[in-house]
Amino acid sequence: MQLTFDAEVEEFRAELVAFLDANAPTEAEAVERSRSSSDVPPWARRWQRLLFDNGWLLPGNPPEFGGRNANILQQAVHMAELSRRRIYPSFNPQGVGIIAASLLSFGTEEQKHRWAVPILRAEITASLGMSEPGAGSDLASLRTRAVVEGDHFVVNGQKVWTSGAHDADVLLTFVRTDPDVPKHRGISVLLIPTDTPGVTRRPFASICDGDEYDFNEVFFEDAVVPAANLVGELNQGWRVANGSLGHERTLLWTSFADRLHDLLNDYHPTGPLERDRYATLAMDTQALRLLGSAALARAARGEQDVAALSVLKLLGSEAVQKGSEQALYAAGIDGLTHPATTAPFTPLNQDTFIASWFERYARSFAGTIAGGTSEIQRTIIAERVLGLPRS
Repeated sequence: MQLTFDAEVEEFRAELVAFLDANAPTEAEAVERSRSSSDVPPWARRWQRLLFDNGWLLPGNPPEFGGRNANILQQAVHMAELSRRRIYPSFNPQGVGIIAASLLSFGTEEQKHRWAVPILRAEITASLGMSEPGAGSDLASLRTRAVVEGDHFVVNGQKVWTSGAHDADVLLTFVRTDPDVPKHRGISVLLIPTDTPGVTRRPFASICDGDEYDFNEVFFEDAVVPAANLVGELNQGWRVANGSLGHERTLLWTSFADRLHDLLNDYHPTGPLERDRYATLAMDTQALRLLGSAALARAARGEQDVAALSVLKLLGSEAVQKGSEQALYAAGIDGLTHPATTAPFTPLNQDTFIASWFERYARSFAGTIAGGTSEIQRTIIAERVLGLPRS
């Protein structure tokens, strides 16, 4: 395996590095990350717009949508350089990386310019309405109903775990439009502005939120949504769902590799057992990078390998969780203490709201749930890699 890039990719990297050297936010600004759109520092909106205008927001996009038609290897380099500097391209990563990307893949030209471009330019924010109380990992079981009435839909139902919904301007919402067909076939996708009468958002806390909530319940009660807000074809929402999660998963493994790298830097083992656990964490990190590089090479050749992404997601998320648990164990009672008073256990640079090893461990469970649970990944691997029967 050749673990280097060709001259074209390195030229792309050099241009990006020069741009970042000249324009990147200061270190103090970069750590001022918000998980939703509430109280976003003015520099963050300016920074996202600057990236968009110069083609560095999502470089794989065409120039009119904040990119420069970069190939998958160039996109990986872009992500790696931002990660190395601990710079976030957007304060609304779900809106930019999933929702706008889905609109560019499945939306009409009017939807792309009315909704996707303002999201990408940090003029509005968006949230993803997928999960429901009875339909988390099994999205096809969703029950939020949208009924066609003339030139609009009437929506009734509930979503939950909807990150950032209380601050979002629009929700990309998955709804059931045909209850009489197999559950995967009767789903559609609507863009629902959050100021629509009948839409209620209720934020709630998680273990690591502190004073800043992120999760929401969202209720729809006879909410009227224009038919023009249908994304993709009626009853073809499953295709949009797969595309939405595909945008999230393509390079997701790189974020787990970065978190493992941070764990290795911050975790200070003592004694033979702890050093052995540390070595396992180091090997998991290297394995993830090597497997990820192989998957990246296949993608560069135009090969699709959904099963490989599942392997990477499963390995990365569970390695982060296991490593965080081991580091918490090694920290002992100090792991429950704010790092400002306990050296050398310091918070992850990219998540300043994480204040202790316990919170870092608690937060790690999100990685084994979001973007497809570990159980779902194991099912995909069993069927597509091992060839086991669905039963």
